[in-house]
Amino acid sequence: MLAIPTPEALITQFDRALRTVFASAQTRRPYPDAGLPEAAMSEAERAHAAGLMRVNHCGEVCAQALYAGQALTARNPVAQQALLEAAEEETEHLAWCEKRLDALGSHKSVFNPLWYAGSFGLGVLAGALGDKWNLGFLAETERQVEGHLDSHLSHLGHINPLPAQDAKSRAVVEQMKADEIKHAHTAVAHGGAELPLPVRQAMQATSKIMTALAYRI
Repeated sequence: MLAIPTPEALITQFDRALRTVFASAQTRRPYPDAGLPEAAMSEAERAHAAGLMRVNHCGEVCAQALYAGQALTARNPVAQQALLEAAEEETEHLAWCEKRLDALGSHKSVFNPLWYAGSFGLGVLAGALGDKWNLGFLAETERQVEGHLDSHLSHLGHINPLPAQDAKSRAVVEQMKADEIKHAHTAVAHGGAELPLPVRQAMQATSKIMTALAYRI
């Protein structure tokens, strides 16, 4: 049976959306780059590092929206809790990326409100399809984010990696990657189903569009 959100739940999600898009996120864990020195980088290297961190920040905005939408319509309390816990750690990722962007003298993507709205709608739809697909969507999202972060750390991806000397940005990305792997494993352990290939390919195509825009704007 489809879960019908209460007015209180809708108000809570509206507040979460405003805080995610417009406010500065907070973290309970230490910043992964704490204690590491700021590297000497050229203007081009600094701009490239900022572009990648802006993409990462935008991805975390989308993750917040996805998990919020999924939790809103999840039918199983266990699945809902898994989604809320993942969202909590994604909030910390937002804080880490935003702090790094500030240090690099850059800004968040102007398209964040648009990405949040679209991702939230997808999350609501995923939750409405049932918990196995809801959790499967969570697992696939985290796998794709993990691969995306890998491309920032090596030459394997379609994006040039972070400058080798930028240890602070790399420390943030590496900890984010570890968290995404954990989220994917949790979703599968709770019964997440593998998504059909066309759905996975559509997610990848959408991600490429978002990446191209967020890197520059």
